Amino acid sequence: MKKSFISFLHICIIYSLILTTIIYSQNLYNLSQFKDETINFVKLPLSWNKNDILKLSIVAATTFLSMQIDQQIRDEILKDRSYYKSFPIEFGKKWGEIYTTVIIGGAFSLHGLIEKENSTKRIGFEIFQSAIYSGIITQFLKISTGRARPFTNKGSNYYEPFTFFNDDFHSFTSGHTTLAFSISTILSENSKSNFLKPIFFIPAILTAISRVYQDNHWTSDVFLGAATGYFVGKWIHKIHNQDYSANEYFEFGSIYNFQWVNLRLKL
Repeated sequence: MKKSFISFLHICIIYSLILTTIIYSQNLYNLSQFKDETINFVKLPLSWNKNDILKLSIVAATTFLSMQIDQQIRDEILKDRSYYKSFPIEFGKKWGEIYTTVIIGGAFSLHGLIEKENSTKRIGFEIFQSAIYSGIITQFLKISTGRARPFTNKGSNYYEPFTFFNDDFHSFTSGHTTLAFSISTILSENSKSNFLKPIFFIPAILTAISRVYQDNHWTSDVFLGAATGYFVGKWIHKIHNQDYSANEYFEFGSIYNFQWVNLRLKL
């Protein structure tokens, strides 16, 4: 009960920070734009084409099939717990935390607002927007399905639908994985480097692995969470590419003779 309340409080805080950032934005990527795009997002299923329905069907079918082997995968993983607190597992967990989204999205937004740079403001806006949309979907699924987490030892097919305040029954889907793939997708889509585009997904993949390995989620939970964060992030970046200047982009490159990740803006 306490853990669930704290999680709910964290969600309220992040949404407040996001909305505050959006409200104080000027010109592009402001509250009015957020409202219009949110309406379009809600209406999105009405405009799905055959390709969209096919993607949804594949995700749904894969999630269902993975549910059939969730228990077997957990049984195998529990045989070796030696990496429980290893760096990759802990790093993956932290990449999916709410505060990671706040810090990274806030940094881009703050830079964009102070320096009046639409490129960085856009990235911050997209990170927060994707976190809100995908986060709401995830929270709805968690509460409405009430799936028991693996560590409860109730089995992969145990559900208590509409459990609001007991986090032990909020397994489906993985919120950490959703946020992780949401932010990784936005960073990848905004990068013009073909080398870095896939690199940005490594932390998100580690998040998915860590949630299963640390016994907080079933494999199907993290798969659907990853798909949610990925496709929501892709859609958000796509509509901004269609509606706004194609000259706004973000380049990750090198500076001087050192191979650092450098933010080089070209407007």
